[in-house]
Amino acid sequence: MAEFNQFQELDIRVGTIIKVEDFPEARKAAYKLVIDFGEFGCRKSSAQITQLYNKTTLLGKQILAVVNFPPRQIGPFISEVLCLGVPDKDGNVVLVKPEKNVENGVKLY
Repeated sequence: MAEFNQFQELDIRVGTIIKVEDFPEARKAAYKLVIDFGEFGCRKSSAQITQLYNKTTLLGKQILAVVNFPPRQIGPFISEVLCLGVPDKDGNVVLVKPEKNVENGVKLY
């Protein structure tokens, strides 16, 4: 069992996707995202979400992401945050998002 303080060490925040690009160098189909976390700045992420989302529908979408993991090299791209998602019945990633729009950078409690 995880301890509550371990959960508290994760910094999960709301951000708005402001840029989406194809990521042809990725081993599995993915997008390169730029996400605005308000006062915490804009961060990049690679996300394997091409099955359920297209670039147009992702722009302006608020999502939740872990912002305090170390950056991870994915091919020629450095992913700075981990976007959170859950699998649908077919195993495709469904992004986790707030029910209503909130301020960018707000922390999940």
